[in-house]
Amino acid sequence: MDHSALALPRSVVLALWLQEVGAGAAPVRRLLEAVEGDDEPHAVRTADDAAELGGTLSELVAAWASGPRAVAAVLPAPGDPTGVPAVVSSAATHAGECVLVHTDQGAWAAVPEVEAFGSVYEQGHLVTWDVQRVPDWRTTFHGQVGSLSDSESELRRALTQATEALASLDVARWRPDAADAIAALRTGVDPGWALPSSIDGRRVRVLGSAARLRAIVELATADDGGAVNLWQADQRSTALREVDRAARRAMSAATQQQPTHP
Repeated sequence: MDHSALALPRSVVLALWLQEVGAGAAPVRRLLEAVEGDDEPHAVRTADDAAELGGTLSELVAAWASGPRAVAAVLPAPGDPTGVPAVVSSAATHAGECVLVHTDQGAWAAVPEVEAFGSVYEQGHLVTWDVQRVPDWRTTFHGQVGSLSDSESELRRALTQATEALASLDVARWRPDAADAIAALRTGVDPGWALPSSIDGRRVRVLGSAARLRAIVELATADDGGAVNLWQADQRSTALREVDRAARRAMSAATQQQPTHP
């Protein structure tokens, strides 16, 4: 998959495709192309009570695509495990992402374990999805993550907050390379994501805004050289962490959907 600054987390891509994929080889193959991208074929690791889900992503998706399902992605961070079942909280927070699935057979969480290999110029990725049974997550998810409308409003506030924080950081003065990259991210160019054809424009807009904000925060917090003192550095870092939190929750909210039949 795409590993540029605006790349969507693998869990987000998998959740979006899982919502519409139907049974059969062709739909599963399209999902695999979107989720795996340039990765090596993804593997699956399951506990004994979920062995029927198989050992490859293809087998896992085929098992989940055989009936109605509810799917969502969560993007936790240290100190903010919003929406993540407790049994996978540590692993999901370490990975920064997790897919939640509910079917007639039960509820699962899938956390990707990613291992990079090769050089920085030709880097590949080995991905293993660690799948565990979890309690029904749907009510907790909806209560903690909120609706897409709520997320849109929070994103608008976060954009204002990010603009103020970036002005305070004075990125252009001490990191002109980052300033140029941030300016490019704010133009709203098409990231070229491989998304399902059924996804509506509103969800795509939220995903785009959230991805740009997360990328801007990552660039802006890579160095605190613009801070006059440690207090200023901490204040700016705190502000941008709140922006990232809003972006993560919005991205997660954009993946939620009610159970559907394939």
